[in-house]
Amino acid sequence: MSDPLAPPLPAQQAALIRHSLSRALQRRRLLGQRFYRQLFDRHPELRTLFSDDLAAQERKLEETLDVFAGDLSRWEALRPAMRRLGGRHVGYGVRPEHYTQVGEALLGALAEVLEESFTPEVRAAWERVYGLLTQEMLRGAAPDPGEA
Repeated sequence: MSDPLAPPLPAQQAALIRHSLSRALQRRRLLGQRFYRQLFDRHPELRTLFSDDLAAQERKLEETLDVFAGDLSRWEALRPAMRRLGGRHVGYGVRPEHYTQVGEALLGALAEVLEESFTPEVRAAWERVYGLLTQEMLRGAAPDPGEA
């Protein structure tokens, strides 16, 4: 059985996330633009789930990614925040499959912005962390069994 207080990512993967995000955020405007372009090109039906002010959405994406990466070493503090976010997402009409679609767009945008430094190891670290964060958001979005 795994230690519930152990970090969910090996230290090397957490370092890859922090380093790659730091590089991506040096081109923050481009990252946001590429993310939303990829998301809406692939899944135009998701456009209605987002604010009309894409510049504000881009800033929100940057801030969210920065917080997540900074808190990777404090997983137990990050988990409740992710669950609250998942609970809020339900109110916006977000469905479980949307997390997969957003993840695809995020990985695509990171690959475009980071170019050759988006190595298979960096991609694997992002896939893992996004999967862990998504699990927590989905837990937060699930109805409370006590309320049924």
